[in-house]
Amino acid sequence: MIQLYGHEMSGNSYKVRLFLELLNLEYEWVKVDLMKGEHQSPEYLALNPFGQVPLLVDGDTKLADAQAILVYLARQYGGEEWLPLDALSLAQVVRWLSTTAGEVRQGPENARLYHLFGATSINIDRAYQKAEYILTQLDKHLSTRTWLEFERTTIADIAIFPYIALAPDGKIDLASYPNVLAWIERIKQLPGYIPMAGL
Repeated sequence: MIQLYGHEMSGNSYKVRLFLELLNLEYEWVKVDLMKGEHQSPEYLALNPFGQVPLLVDGDTKLADAQAILVYLARQYGGEEWLPLDALSLAQVVRWLSTTAGEVRQGPENARLYHLFGATSINIDRAYQKAEYILTQLDKHLSTRTWLEFERTTIADIAIFPYIALAPDGKIDLASYPNVLAWIERIKQLPGYIPMAGL
């Protein structure tokens, strides 16, 4: 059975858990208590030397990084619906995975880390600037479409969703972004959707 190592307050752990649910795959949830430092234990570092969550174990396959795990699950279990194979369509989805690891991380995710977990090393003013930028871009992009690409859900939506929807945890008001709010609600209506704290 697939095992997913993660923490319930981690948006990156959540996006993989959400995708497993949307794919209707059986899996075992293995909590890694970040507050107790379990991600730095010798046992966990033997599985994932980066000491991060999430980590997916599927038979002999061990895979870290939320975006990489989404790609693996889509290709292994989800078919082209979630991750198309033709060059342009694949590139369009990968663009959003990069945005997740770039602008979304630097903006809403960092603001959440600052306010919810006390990560004072984060420049909160810069995080707010980045958040405003990516939310404005997303709202404009979603003004003419239902989903991020192709008028259907892909792993692009799943990757971007958690930290955008959790922006209020970072004291970012989403009221100015009606298209983003409507998109969030559409994701919450997907068959198999599960919430996490803050959503």
